[in-house]
Amino acid sequence: MAASPDLIEREAALQGLGVSRLRKEDARFIRGQGTYIDDIKLPGMLFGAMVRSPYAHARIKSINKEKALAMPGVTAVLTADDLRPLGLHWMPTIGGDTQAVLADEKVCFQMQEVAMVVASDRYTAADAVDMVEVDYEELPVIVDPHKAMDADAPIIREDIADKDEVSHGKRTHPNHIFTWEAGDKDATDAVFANAAVTVKEEILNPRVHPCPIETCGCVASFDKVTGQLTVNVTSQVPHLFRTVVAMLSGIPESKIRIVSGDIGGGFGNKVPIYPGYVISIVASIVTGVPIKWIESRIENISTTGFARDYHGIGELAADKDGRIKALRFFALADHGAFNSHVSATKLPAGLFSICTGSYDIPVAYCRVDAVYTNKAPGGVAYRCSLRVTEAVYLIERMIDILAQKLGIDKAEIRRRNFIKEDMFPYNTSLGWTVDSGNYHAALDKVLQAVDYEGLLKEQAEKRAKGELMGIGISTFTEIVGAGPTKMCDILGIGLFDSCEIRVNPTGSAIARFGTMSQGQGHATTYAQIIATELGLPSDEIQIEEGDTDKAPYGAGTWGSRSTPVGGAAAALAARKIRAKAQKIAAHLLEVGEADLEWEIDRFKVKGNPTQTRTMKEIALVAHTGDLPEGMQQGLDASEYYDPPNMTFPFGAYVCVVDIDRFTGETQVRRFYALDDCGTRINPMIIEGQIHGGLTEAFAVAFGQAIPFDENGNHLGNSLMDYYLPTSFETPHWETDETVTPSPHHPIGAKGVAESPHVGGIPCFSNAVVDAFAHLGVTHMDMPHTSFRVWQQCKALGIEKRADA
Repeated sequence: MAASPDLIEREAALQGLGVSRLRKEDARFIRGQGTYIDDIKLPGMLFGAMVRSPYAHARIKSINKEKALAMPGVTAVLTADDLRPLGLHWMPTIGGDTQAVLADEKVCFQMQEVAMVVASDRYTAADAVDMVEVDYEELPVIVDPHKAMDADAPIIREDIADKDEVSHGKRTHPNHIFTWEAGDKDATDAVFANAAVTVKEEILNPRVHPCPIETCGCVASFDKVTGQLTVNVTSQVPHLFRTVVAMLSGIPESKIRIVSGDIGGGFGNKVPIYPGYVISIVASIVTGVPIKWIESRIENISTTGFARDYHGIGELAADKDGRIKALRFFALADHGAFNSHVSATKLPAGLFSICTGSYDIPVAYCRVDAVYTNKAPGGVAYRCSLRVTEAVYLIERMIDILAQKLGIDKAEIRRRNFIKEDMFPYNTSLGWTVDSGNYHAALDKVLQAVDYEGLLKEQAEKRAKGELMGIGISTFTEIVGAGPTKMCDILGIGLFDSCEIRVNPTGSAIARFGTMSQGQGHATTYAQIIATELGLPSDEIQIEEGDTDKAPYGAGTWGSRSTPVGGAAAALAARKIRAKAQKIAAHLLEVGEADLEWEIDRFKVKGNPTQTRTMKEIALVAHTGDLPEGMQQGLDASEYYDPPNMTFPFGAYVCVVDIDRFTGETQVRRFYALDDCGTRINPMIIEGQIHGGLTEAFAVAFGQAIPFDENGNHLGNSLMDYYLPTSFETPHWETDETVTPSPHHPIGAKGVAESPHVGGIPCFSNAVVDAFAHLGVTHMDMPHTSFRVWQQCKALGIEKRADA
């Protein structure tokens, strides 16, 4: 039965779930009315600037502050010796390690923090940095993780050299951090020993950097009278930040206020607690005035959380028809000088064990060894959940390699190995339970949309003429929504999340969350969830995040966890309010609760639709007095949501590239992306997230890498060298969707922001390699710059023109 005009009008007024409404927060941003860290100005505020090491590994013989302290406007120069009496010269990392706040007797990576100058303005502080004299004794350097555990390798972390265990099991070398395994090694080895077909390939995920438009920074302000510490900071995890500061400083957590205001992008880079934050807090405690520290772009790329640097070996065992019988993956993870890798305590290698992907693989085994090197620490989840990009890249590259060896079409081999629709929920051979999926339908829809058969025909014709055309496919499953406390915690704190909702007497509402937006549109999407659950217009629902004095405790926003965890908390908190409202409505209408049914924005009596009470009417009554006996006034609720499982968004992508064999230039002719994120809250915001994720995937696949020379010198720490694509280079994106709700999520949503990054990278790479597949090429490491692609052409002897 078609909905009546009245129902349609009332539904439209809510602008709730499924509506492509404009983002509520954008009005102030496009007017320049956002408030970022560098916009904050406090009375008496001083400025901090870092003295950084020019060497990747060196002993500090002496630090002379005299010339800097003699400069007008310089208040202090702080070193590790100043922090040591306070016990603040080292800090815990969220990877379970410890890290020097300021270099303690030696530096372990280039541009490590050695001292902080505090001055009256930013320019004076920067000038004073150059006046601090540090005498270094250079030490041997390790930049190649494959050499980190050699018998003669220099010891990077002398502070823990004699420890057999740091935080994640036994170590076998002073530069060894952990070994992590998943799956059944013996059973996997047995399958490989008897397999009809095996393939093996070394696959690198190079070190890259999220490079958000706003660098990291903070304003720390300690009140010596009250003992109250307030830190305005660029943090994706304000509550976890507060807990770490309390652990480190000894200040009661109740006297620490962390405020994350508007943040100019995060992408995982603003999850860790960096030394600059800690030393700014210490400087404020010491001086008694606010301290502002804002890093430069070069500092951001050089020292804050990098991503990837995974050196993998992938193996698949299959029968002659291409059905995978076993998977065996190994990875060597370069964590830099300190293990500040963002990971759950029980999952030191993150969620790498999702590497079975979208495929029904009976047995599998994977192992990750992490090591220290003389590079900046990190290992953040750059627009992905923890190590999921590395895992998906491995399986999607390896299945192409298997198809190539067997001469099977790359779409067909995926079909043969997909988890079937009737197998969900599906338990993988590495221990995950994939909630829902329909992979065959997604792939078939994409192949039809791009005329896959026509593309194959065109490719054959171009190859006959000596032209290079590649068709890349990626059919990926991501794992997001960290996460269930039974498997995910950081520093012992479960990764639940929270929502508190207060409905005002006039029917507007305010909702506060433990998550933290950095551009995802939370103020809009959370309001849409609550609007549909409570029947209140989303325009009248205010969303607040990021202030630990106001928001309930939560684990922040990273790993696409906002919708799977924060969104679920919103829905369940709203349902508690609606349940109370139903009791009030029943009391007002003098019927039983069971006699009422919910309709968009009101309760009505079954069989007598003229008897109703709207949610706004109920809100007013809830704050007056005509309530059921024993019921308290108010219409408020809170929810701390600990999900029963992760969520598993998936997608099917196709990329078509044309390569100029004389120059190596690669043109992305077409990119078609189908994403299934479960229930779609705001299709317009989803579209924007997909465009952003694909653009970052394009950047990684075609240009991003952080190289080092043999002395540990950073060779790509400015935007002159590090690739960020503009609208000129970025391809046109075509998007599509299927909808397969998550069965355990309150509204069936799965999360989407990271999927295009995770699935896009292997799709681009598969397309580039496919352009050379008929010439015997099975793999090419990223980034696929014109020069590197031209080098492949040269190796094949196809780079010269006929008349050259």
